[in-house]
Amino acid sequence: MAYNYKLTKFESFEILKKTLYILLLLVTFQGFAQKTLDQLLQQYNTHSVPYISVEGLRALQVNEEIILLDTREASEFSVSNIEGSQCVGFNNFSAEEISEAIEDKDTPIVVYCSLGIRSEQVGEKLQKAGFTNVKNLYGGIFEWKNKGYPILDSKKIETDTVHTFSKLWSKWLLKGIPMYE
Repeated sequence: MAYNYKLTKFESFEILKKTLYILLLLVTFQGFAQKTLDQLLQQYNTHSVPYISVEGLRALQVNEEIILLDTREASEFSVSNIEGSQCVGFNNFSAEEISEAIEDKDTPIVVYCSLGIRSEQVGEKLQKAGFTNVKNLYGGIFEWKNKGYPILDSKKIETDTVHTFSKLWSKWLLKGIPMYE
């Protein structure tokens, strides 16, 4: 016995409306789900510059002489930076200037930015300039602060304020006070 019921146009429209509403809700909730830091870095980076963990950098700072380069802009550096770092910027970064300042191309260099995205690009430029021991700080200054390590302001005073570049990137700072222009 076959049941042959045809939906009216109104009933079809109502079913379609409910289906679209459910799909819209699913897409909306998925948009609120935050990516992990791994996923973010996978999306933006090529991993051409090896990562170093926050703990790995801390160990190097204690046991070895390293060069720590902040690849954020000067306005970001003045708000928050890792002790011992030098601001080299991103927009006007010059690998030639670094080559003139650091003669030994095997010198350990760690680059960082907010999360490790811009610093990878600077690290690539250093590698192309012949530097052989360049590492990118995984998660950047955000991860440094999230793990509870100190950051300094322009007066070399410890601060909880971290320049987060924009409101969008602020969500990755879990500890500290976000600040952006």
